[in-house]
Formats: sequence, structure tokens, C-alpha cells
Amino acid sequence: MSERRVRLGDVLDLAIEKGVYRGLGLARHEGQVVFVPRGLPGDRVRARVEKVGRGFVRAGAEVLLSPAPERRQPPCPLFERCGGCAYQHLGYEAQLRLKEAVLRESLARAGTGWDGPIEVVASPETGWRSRARFHLQPVAGEWRLGLHEEGTHRVVDLDSCLQVTPGLVGAARGLLAALAAQPAWARRVSEIALAESDDGSARVGALAWEGDPADGSRLAAVASSAPRLTGLGLATAEDRRYVGLHGSPYVETAVGDLRYRAHVLSFFQANRHLVGPLVERVREWSGGEGPVLDLFAGVGLFALALADGASGVIAVEQDARSSEDAEWNRERAGLDNVRIVRTEVAAALSALPAGEPERVVLDPPRTGAGPEVVRAIAERHPRLVVYVSCDPPTLGRDLAAFASAGYVPDRVAVFDMFPDTFHLETVVRLVPR
Repeated sequence: MSERRVRLGDVLDLAIEKGVYRGLGLARHEGQVVFVPRGLPGDRVRARVEKVGRGFVRAGAEVLLSPAPERRQPPCPLFERCGGCAYQHLGYEAQLRLKEAVLRESLARAGTGWDGPIEVVASPETGWRSRARFHLQPVAGEWRLGLHEEGTHRVVDLDSCLQVTPGLVGAARGLLAALAAQPAWARRVSEIALAESDDGSARVGALAWEGDPADGSRLAAVASSAPRLTGLGLATAEDRRYVGLHGSPYVETAVGDLRYRAHVLSFFQANRHLVGPLVERVREWSGGEGPVLDLFAGVGLFALALADGASGVIAVEQDARSSEDAEWNRERAGLDNVRIVRTEVAAALSALPAGEPERVVLDPPRTGAGPEVVRAIAERHPRLVVYVSCDPPTLGRDLAAFASAGYVPDRVAVFDMFPDTFHLETVVRLVPR
């Protein structure tokens, strides 16, 4: 007679065996895999089943029966509710070991296991974020600005956040007060994007705006009443158009000998402490002479740094704002051997001729490069590929595709660009088999 499968509402006593991606602890109950949000390897918990799917169960911990040895008191009092962090209850050195294990697990699940060493680069735990997105929500006549509560769309109001600097928190709270004074317009805002320069001299906000941006022109007064903001604009929900209300939409960051301008809505690495070491590692691992192809190039972060010694760098970026930033950064740096191409990556790979053996750098979004792009890269027969990934599962999928095309990893590093969260940045160098 088969054992009864668990059902919604069942209460289970579980021992967390290991951590897996997205901040989950993995346990087993009578052979069934059970995922426990924020469960740590070594925890024993009493958990209630919240979801039953094909081949897995999700259960929320209600009682901590015995803690993992490296559990700690979370430094943020909102940790239990706020979904912004996943590992604040785990000592930082243990976080780094867990993230390395999660990466190995993700790659193994994709069939691209890596048994070699993994370099792990740590970050300060506080004040690291130079870019943030906060949700705005009215609740019982008051306004909340912050991050979603764990597993819900309810906003946890943040009057402080260890991830960002006090200046950025102050700008966010000042903007909240200014918006709350105009509730009819505030109801058109769902989210606020914020960016801060490396020295804190510039802070820019972009309000996610529903409807005609012309209607929001009256919000220009918000900028003057919101302290610590050097620029403010609307980002339309329909087409992500930016409509300036006040000041400049740009912030700047120094990385090595270069300075980069980035629009508040352009992608730029958010960890102010590790962006320099990340660029240096990519430059080191892709070093050499000859041409470079930089895919998903953003504002030119890697392309400009790789120009020294290269016969030429082609940076491919589809987003109009980011490619405009990249061109501006290239011109200011005076790099004549760098060319910015605004187009889709797959289109660029089919249009650009492959000459002498090149080096390829790619930093795709969370969805990864995908099999079409991987095949197109491999067909160019590059000398090496340096892949920067922010999502272990899609990285594993793409590494499997590269392996099928004859390219295998020879170096792997983890950069903890998002301390206390489940996110991790991975750099992999691939060479011909």
C-alpha cells in the first residue's frame, strides 16, 4: 500500500538538507522533495504545506525546532516580512559558502557540473546598492514605499534599508512625502526607480507612470519639494519612455580609470563595491590581442575596459538608452577602436563578419543568452568566451549548449553582487574543447 501524499495544510517536521536557488531550503518527507523558503542547511523546522505541485511541495516554516549552527539574528528588524533579503539570518561567510554550493547544484541540475575551484568575491553587506526599485502602495489612507512582503504584493514600508546608503533612503522618503501630498497623482505611480552616483553627489528618480505622461507634468513641483534629488522624471508604463520633470536623468560611476554615465533607466551593475573587481576579472580572463565582441553591452562597462590592447571592440546593445550612454561614454574616453552597435544580439551575430579569432564577452539578462545566440557565437569560432550571468539556472542551460558546440569552462568565479539576497553573479570563461 502506497504512502499518503502530503496535502495543503499538512504540518511536517523537516530537516533542511541543502540550499537551492531563490533562497529555498530543500528537505524530504517520505521521499517527496519539500522546499522551505529561507530554510538553511542544518535547520530542523515544523512547516505547513502551502503548495503541492508535480514532484515537489512548498511549505512555510512555522516553528524552528533546532537552528543551523551558523544562523544569526538578522540585522534588519523587517527581515521576517520584507522580501528584499533571503539570507540575513545566516552569517556572511556561511552565505558565501552557500552561494557557491547553490551554483554547483544549479550547474549539476543542468548537466554542466563544475568540479574545479570557484573563486568567491565578497562584498560589504551594507550600503552596497547604488540602484534600487521601490514599490508605492496606498494602505488605509497612508502611503507605503518599499519592497514586497515575502510571497505577496503587499508593500513593506521602509524608513531604512541596509542595502542602500542613508542618502538614497533619504531621497526615497522625501519623494514619498512629496507624492503623499498629491494623492490624486500618486495613485498613478506604481514604482520608483532610484540611482545614485558613486560619490553620492547625484541621485535621480523615475516614477513608473500609468497613462498619458502629459498628465504628470504637474508633478514637476514634486521634484522641488523632494530633498536630495538632482533629477526626476516619469517612466511611462506603456513604452518605458522617460519624460523629464527636473534636472538630469544621469548618474556617473568611476571604474578604474574610466567614468561611466548611466541613465536612471539604463542597466548598470548595482553593487558599488564590486563593479570594479568584476570588470577587472572580465578584463583579465579575456585578455590578449585581437578583436573583441561585447554582447548585451549595456552602457559599455566591459567594452571600454577591454579597448586597451584590442585591435577593435564591437559593443552590441539593443536598448536605446543604454546604447546612447555607451556612445557618450566612448566619446568621452576618446576610444576610437570601440564601436557601439544598437541592434538585437542575434541580428548582430548574423550580420557581423567573423574575422581573425576574436574574444567574446556576454552579459545577458536573467533569461540568459539562449540556444540561438549560443550557437551563433560558437559558429564564429572565438578564441574564448567570457560569460557574465546573474541567473544560475539559465547559465547552466547555456553552458550545456556551449558544451554541445565544443566550448567548455576552464575558470569560474562568483561575485556576491547582492549580499544577503539569493542573487549571485557568476563569471565563466569558456575555451574550445
